[in-house]
Amino acid sequence: MNRKETREEAVKIVYSMDVNKEFDKQLLSNYISHFELENLDQVYFTKTIYDLIDNIEEIDNYITENSKDWKINRIAKVDLAILRVALSEILYNDSVPNNVSINEAVEICKKYSKEDSHKFINGILGTVLREIQK
Repeated sequence: MNRKETREEAVKIVYSMDVNKEFDKQLLSNYISHFELENLDQVYFTKTIYDLIDNIEEIDNYITENSKDWKINRIAKVDLAILRVALSEILYNDSVPNNVSINEAVEICKKYSKEDSHKFINGILGTVLREIQK
C-alpha cells in the first residue's frame, strides 16, 4: 500500500477514534488487524497516529486558533480527521514535506467531504504553516 492509501487509512482511524471518543494507541493494532491492513506503510502510519494522540491538544489548538469563528465541535468530523492527520505530519514528521501534507489533505477532502470543504482545509493548513514558519 502506498503512502497516499496509508494516509487515507490514517484519516479513517482518526475519524473512528473521534466518533468513539477514544484516542487510544491500542486501537491502532486492532484497526490494522481487523481491516487486514498489514501492507500499509507501518512506520509512517504508526508515527502519524502516535504523534497525533500524544499531541491532540496542541493540534486541536492550532485548528481552533485558525478556523475563524468555527468551534472545533462544529467542524465536520471527516474534515477534523483530515486536519488532524495533516497537522500531525506538518508539526511532527520532517520526512513529509509540508506542501505534500497540505496537497494530500486537500485531495482526501475532495474525495470524502463536501464540495467546498477542501477550501476550508487548505485555508487552515496554509495559515498554520505560515504561523509556524515565522
